[in-house]
Amino acid sequence: MSQGFSHSHDALRQLTQDVLEHAAKIGATACEVDVSEGLGQSVTVRRQEVDTIEYNRDKGLGVTVYLGQRRGYASSSDFSPLAVRATVDAALSIARFTAEDDCAGLPEAKLLARAPMELDLFHPWDIPVAAAIDIARRCEQAAFDVSPLISNSEGATVSAQQSHFVSANSLGFVGGFATTRHYVSCSVIAGEGDDMQRDDWYASQRDPALFTDPAAIGDYAARRALSRLNGRKLSTRKCPVIFEAPLATGLIGSFVHAVSGGSLYRKTTFLPDSLGKSLFPDFVQISERPHLRGAVASTPFDDDGVATRNRDVVKDGVLQGYFLSTYSARKLGMQTTGNAGGAHNLRIKPGQHDLKGLLREMGRGLLVTELMGQGVNYVTGDYSRGAAGYWVENGEIAYPVEEITIAGNLKEMFRGIVAIGKDIELRGAKQVGSILINRMTIAGS
Repeated sequence: MSQGFSHSHDALRQLTQDVLEHAAKIGATACEVDVSEGLGQSVTVRRQEVDTIEYNRDKGLGVTVYLGQRRGYASSSDFSPLAVRATVDAALSIARFTAEDDCAGLPEAKLLARAPMELDLFHPWDIPVAAAIDIARRCEQAAFDVSPLISNSEGATVSAQQSHFVSANSLGFVGGFATTRHYVSCSVIAGEGDDMQRDDWYASQRDPALFTDPAAIGDYAARRALSRLNGRKLSTRKCPVIFEAPLATGLIGSFVHAVSGGSLYRKTTFLPDSLGKSLFPDFVQISERPHLRGAVASTPFDDDGVATRNRDVVKDGVLQGYFLSTYSARKLGMQTTGNAGGAHNLRIKPGQHDLKGLLREMGRGLLVTELMGQGVNYVTGDYSRGAAGYWVENGEIAYPVEEITIAGNLKEMFRGIVAIGKDIELRGAKQVGSILINRMTIAGS
């Protein structure tokens, strides 16, 4: 399978074996290697004129060698035999001068993935540049067609990307596969002068055949921007808050960060020793499903080569398991959960309402559709972000709001979840609908 790649899968596989053989030859007690290649193109149109055409092609070799429990790492973008051997030599040289770490080393052999698994992750999009430009123009024009109040554009982009890799280690593990990720996006500006608002929308797919009409993306981006015109400030208050689905993934991301191995063994988390404890209301169910066909974060093994598996992370609001790599698990005296490299398709069980239903359930409060800044303290759980969105009265959007700050504590926010919507955006590794929280502080004028 070449599919536009410079190196075949077999060639990448042979490279990993060359690395392992050379590492053993020069005295490494263990070795792991990752070889990858990626390519793609992106086209951006702004005000119907071609703004940029970008082509990307890259490759990389990463080698980790062990001398007992001393570890060294080196990388290269040169796949020539001389460069490959030099990279392994450099990693070994680094290992000689590093301190011993009793948690360093390869995973247990019995935990490694052995059987191949077809997850339908590779759908290359061989789209000519002219066709990509046409799609981008139609997407952007649909935005301008919504209203004369759409005054400018930051552009519409069509991007087609593909990559493949092979990972291997000296315990006999060899695995790798090809993936694709394509997207169509549009960002526009509504209004003039002091009352200008921007908003955007995008769709992302592994399989380009699953894209809906690109005009719908531009149309929705325009309507979002228009709806933000004539925004108001709010007086400081406490009220319920809904995080729109694309932002709700960030809340779940904060949870994942807090119960991941690195945060736990470094004691930089607001959720220490939380295994078996109730962190959410009992209707909250969070599962990890790494083997979903075609999904964004599907994989048969993690970055350590450990086999992934389906599991319940939160059941009836109670934390069932952390997110651990081989190294972080050893630091905690536990076993890896197959999460080196992150979470794999977290699915948060949706409730019965779509976003309109959540608004009716909230009655009066704030719908947040944009967040700004990085105001999350993972040690204390304190949460404070600049925000924009809409004030809701009697279950209906009343008017747009801007220049406010929302604040709370993540521990209390998780416990204060009232409902989770079924309006799931399947864009990333965390799949969740909009989230309604019972009470947060709104700092305004």
